Amino acid sequence: MSNRVLVFYGSYRFDRMGIRLAHFVVDGFRARGDDVELIDAKAVGLPILERMYKEHPKGGAPDVLEKLAGQIRGADGFVFVTGEYNWGMQPGLKNLTDHFLEEWFWRPAAIASYSAGRFSGARAALAWHGTLSEMGMVVISSTIAVGPIAQTLSEDGKATGEGGKALERAFPRFADDLAWWMEAARAQRERKKPPY
Repeated sequence: MSNRVLVFYGSYRFDRMGIRLAHFVVDGFRARGDDVELIDAKAVGLPILERMYKEHPKGGAPDVLEKLAGQIRGADGFVFVTGEYNWGMQPGLKNLTDHFLEEWFWRPAAIASYSAGRFSGARAALAWHGTLSEMGMVVISSTIAVGPIAQTLSEDGKATGEGGKALERAFPRFADDLAWWMEAARAQRERKKPPY
């Protein structure tokens, strides 16, 4: 049985380098036989959070929220592809995630970070770890971090140079870790209803 994986990406900048990593991750999971979809926060285009999905009357949320809520509930796990903005997380991706809460519960999440420099988005990844845990996800310990991204991935998300080779070596463990937790969480949800 293949896993249903949603890959979230959140940059709104004009020259989006991180989309390279998002495509690399999507291609990597797809090559493993997983059912994977890229959710691009900019393409989804949610407004700045005013009212969460659950705060709308049942069946009364905007169509874009209804669709995304269903996609999240139907997923086995998530990958958050995050850049680092001034030691923090991208506001577009954070805004998208904050529109939901219970929909995230009881599923694993993985973090793939990047930056133009040598720190590879590590500070953003650290910030996301606590946020995703607070939102009811189990955050796996394996991560991938890419930097400098322009020398590691081509425009179409293919690994290049020594950095690309290192990324290709790191990806299987990252994917195996997430797959183990997706399978474990799915089996547990089938066996026993979550406590809340």
